[in-house]
Amino acid sequence: MTSQTTVRKSGKFTLRYRPYTLELKHVFTIASGSRSTTPVVLTELEFDGVVGYGEASMPPYLGESHESVLAFLNKVNLSGFDNPFLTADILAYVDSIAPKNTAAKAAIDIALHDLLGKIMNHPWHRIWGYDALKAPKTSFTIGIDMPEVVRQKVHEAGSYKILKVKLGLDTDKMMIDTIREVTDKPLCADVNQGWKTREVALEMAHWLAERGVVFLEQPMPKEQVDDNAWLTENSPIPTVADEAVQRLEDVRRAHGVYHGINIKLMKCTGMREAHKMAELARALDMKVMLGCMTETSCAISAAAQLSPVVDWADLDGALLIGNDLYRGMEVIDGKVALPNAPGIGITPYIT
Repeated sequence: MTSQTTVRKSGKFTLRYRPYTLELKHVFTIASGSRSTTPVVLTELEFDGVVGYGEASMPPYLGESHESVLAFLNKVNLSGFDNPFLTADILAYVDSIAPKNTAAKAAIDIALHDLLGKIMNHPWHRIWGYDALKAPKTSFTIGIDMPEVVRQKVHEAGSYKILKVKLGLDTDKMMIDTIREVTDKPLCADVNQGWKTREVALEMAHWLAERGVVFLEQPMPKEQVDDNAWLTENSPIPTVADEAVQRLEDVRRAHGVYHGINIKLMKCTGMREAHKMAELARALDMKVMLGCMTETSCAISAAAQLSPVVDWADLDGALLIGNDLYRGMEVIDGKVALPNAPGIGITPYIT
């Protein structure tokens, strides 16, 4: 896939975008498969000389690709808008171009928010009225692997105060036991729909609770609504919906089925909808987790603007890759450290 930048002038806006491939430091294995790279498309949205940065990250399960995102962005025409502050209208238009394509839409949303934050000269967490000091600790993800590699990954994550463990295969107990050989840090377990029956799920929930796991993410397939609701009612630790909740309309459906939701910009079309999802989940007295895909510090820093109001953060996507292009959100002593810079707070290493 060529990395050539496409430049499109749309009235007062200029949209630039190019494909890029993220190289993971380790092969990343979850219940549904393994990969060593992630395709992304990097965007820039310029208005009156101010440039905002965005990103679309496309792990396989989203069904998007370099080709689909580029095709979507080729359809974006912002010539009908002469004011970048018309965010509701602009993003409603972008959402209407084609169904799904949530990562492609997020690439525009993030760039627009970055642009607006720079025009206002404030970071988005401050525009939203959030206290950066309330940002939580972030987990570091340990993918499914052989015991010696798992131990290596745990040692590499020494500065993190909580670890996220991928489960869902017949190696679940090995993964937890191996980690417990080298650390007693709190764990969260992401099953990626890997358990298929409520009985297995409940048995594992009790087993994991005894070993310091603080919550379960997407324990069973999202289609098994009754089974997930039954598990939530009986589980000794909270359950969190991931694949079952993508956009705003999914939040109410998850109420009563899970204790909480995992919000990811690439699933929900970006920062505007993520903010709405967090507010609705809070109104429904649900827990809120803020997650990510494998992403550069662009999308990670965008998501992090919401972090002061969530219960749990899993914002390690840029830390899993070896070819990040931006400086942005940092993790200091295991905690999300929001940049005090306008917009989403990033600086490109390469322009």
